[in-house]
Amino acid sequence: MELKRVVVTGLGALTPLGNDPETYWKNLVLGKSGAAAITRFDATKFKTKFACEVKGFNVQDHIHRREARRMDLFTQYAVVSARQALNDAGIVAEGFIGDEGSEEALEYAGKHKIDPDRSGVVWGSGVGGFESFMNEAKNFYHGDGTPRFSPFFIPMMIPDIAAGHISISNGLRGPNYATVSACASSTHALIDSFNIIRLGKAEVMVTGGSEAVITEGGIGGFNALKALSTRNDDPQRASRPFDKTRDGFVLGEGAGAIILESLEHALARGAKIYCEMVGGGMSADAHHITAPHPEGLGATNVMRATLEDAGMQPSDVDYVNVHGTSTPLGDIAETQAIQKVFGEAAYDLSISSTKSMTGHLLGAAGAIEAMACIKAIEHGIIPPTINFEHQDEDLDPKLDFTFNKARKRDVGAALSNTFGFGGHNASVLFKKYSS
Repeated sequence: MELKRVVVTGLGALTPLGNDPETYWKNLVLGKSGAAAITRFDATKFKTKFACEVKGFNVQDHIHRREARRMDLFTQYAVVSARQALNDAGIVAEGFIGDEGSEEALEYAGKHKIDPDRSGVVWGSGVGGFESFMNEAKNFYHGDGTPRFSPFFIPMMIPDIAAGHISISNGLRGPNYATVSACASSTHALIDSFNIIRLGKAEVMVTGGSEAVITEGGIGGFNALKALSTRNDDPQRASRPFDKTRDGFVLGEGAGAIILESLEHALARGAKIYCEMVGGGMSADAHHITAPHPEGLGATNVMRATLEDAGMQPSDVDYVNVHGTSTPLGDIAETQAIQKVFGEAAYDLSISSTKSMTGHLLGAAGAIEAMACIKAIEHGIIPPTINFEHQDEDLDPKLDFTFNKARKRDVGAALSNTFGFGGHNASVLFKKYSS
């Protein structure tokens, strides 16, 4: 069968650098860091006392208080970012327009009506409702042993509930589920949504991911793994991918939402098209639960699979937004994989790790980093890898990591990598739209 072409028509974002796509992108280009002292809990006794939190988010500005209380923070982020993306795309489900004169009816006025049965949601989260789990566990532990739990505990905790809430709150009745693959979760969500549309199973998909694990358990657990930076005296310079002195990642949170649509459907309604999604690849390291394959085997395979899926050559790619977490092993393995896949063309690539600014959003990382690729294509700018000071002898100095300052460049195609605990690898490829 002939596969349908898939385009990006809407974006939504809640990030440590801004609570909408334009603010997020502006601060990426400026090379700003979202890291600061943790405000969610008293981190005095923790080895790491800072993170990249979402700032200035008041859920009651977006969701009724009664409904918000029944959602974990990761779900609140998901619902709000998804609504942003749908509004950006200018679409609403047919028949889902609210009562006459209501806020919903006013918001949906003028939007293009889409078929709710041909519109769905695939949403990624690596952890799900971790804060809700922590709170219920603490309440039980500090009680008298009598089992008292919120009736909303389970639906607040399960990772698929964000996709459910997005579907319910927007009347989308097409394919609806969650992807859970640690830090590759939202990239897998993008790939599944892409394939659903390519195969003609839906016309419009809301996809992306959200995460909210800046809690005692999140920081403490990653500290126990020795995965986090402990540069407490200088948080904004702590995430330093590819720098010789890197000592671990900085935990982030937030959400990214992307509207994928069949080209035919987008053209029929006169939609604004950001770019075209042309490929997605998946692989496994089959090596270790937390460490990458030392030779970057899984990363090599996933990038090759993505290029093959897109029918493109390595020389066709201008920009790679790397997983680049700022860990000693991971940065080297990914760089080796890029050189294996791209060969001599690797030296013509622009490479950057936007985690140097956002921190690591775990299951939501793929969504906001795919968005960075989309914006790079739209604006012709490569966002930087900030905080570079010391050359690592194990990394090829001839590679262009876009250190410390954004650079103008025409971007015809951009690839985004995400790799998760368990050896899960996923990559996606976007290119400029042309008829």
